[in-house]
Amino acid sequence: MLLNVAYDVLPKQLSVHSALVMDHFGVGFDTGRHVIAENVELPIQPGDVVLFTGPSGSGKSSLMRAAAAALGVSAVLNIDTLELGERILVDGLDRPADETFALLTCCGLGEARLMLRCPAELSDGQRYRYRLALAFSKSPAWIVADEFTATLDRTLAKVIAFNLGKTARRRETGLLLATTHDDIAEDLNPDVHVDCRLDGEVEVERRVIKKKSSALPAKSNLRPARNAIGRTSLGGIIAATTSASSAG
Repeated sequence: MLLNVAYDVLPKQLSVHSALVMDHFGVGFDTGRHVIAENVELPIQPGDVVLFTGPSGSGKSSLMRAAAAALGVSAVLNIDTLELGERILVDGLDRPADETFALLTCCGLGEARLMLRCPAELSDGQRYRYRLALAFSKSPAWIVADEFTATLDRTLAKVIAFNLGKTARRRETGLLLATTHDDIAEDLNPDVHVDCRLDGEVEVERRVIKKKSSALPAKSNLRPARNAIGRTSLGGIIAATTSASSAG
């Protein structure tokens, strides 16, 4: 996929305030065309997880939208276009119960109280994650999500990124994701990483995804550790806890 992204600079009217800026900093209005990316080759394949990173203003979102347009409207689902409806979360995905539970948990909404709430009762971050779960439930070829970790704390962002990558590969759904936070790249483990810079340079890396082999043999007589006595929840992400006696 070869992408060229540019737009015409809009004409502007001189004002008192703009004249002050021009005089003080020695600049003028931009003219002509603003080129975001030129002849950028994206080696995208069906089902890929593609991550666009870079600071604000680097063009990552524009490049992601151009990639989505090149893939075709019928194949792409942008989560910003989804209507959340009024039904409680556990009913809103219109999928079998086991699949619904898995998708909500993947997006950090696996707590029982959350699953029984309506979208209007969620925080902004929870609603965004519900959009991700809802998008997966519709089984599109590609899902587009801009700033998909912006409303999350960094710990939860890493967990969600890991779960999204894993779920996308299991469901063979492609992801086009953009974020200013590149700290989630390792957890997401994208097939293609597009790094956009403020100087206009775009670095594209096609990565070889290695599947992690299990540490346990196919048949094992190992039993669960007795010190795993409980389960704690981080926005629906479940993990075993350790007893105080075993910690000593």
